[in-house]
Amino acid sequence: QVQLVESGGGSVQTGGSLRLSCIASESIGSASVLGWDRRVPGEKQRMVATITGAGVTDYADAVKGRFTISIDHAKRTIVLEMNDLKPEDTGVYLCKYTKWTTSGIRWPSRWGQGTQVTVSS
Repeated sequence: QVQLVESGGGSVQTGGSLRLSCIASESIGSASVLGWDRRVPGEKQRMVATITGAGVTDYADAVKGRFTISIDHAKRTIVLEMNDLKPEDTGVYLCKYTKWTTSGIRWPSRWGQGTQVTVSS
């Protein structure tokens, strides 16, 4: 099974920036999807951003224009650049990987351990 290792969380003030990275233990196929979910106690875990192996991206409305997700196949890594951070961006950010084969078979999603992001006002 794929292993995901996140890094880059931390604490910043409102308006600050952070860069999250997630390294996958296997190469990423063009149809597979990686991304970031945010977990906040007492709330439903929510998608923040996703990117396919082919580079197609999707963002939650709340982060559009502030966050950018990218992929580096050579390093098996995705990066989330977070700018203009707000207190409501606070949470544990989990890297998520959903493997799709070229024949259309979807494997169960996997998540990393998560990295804490705290934005203070």
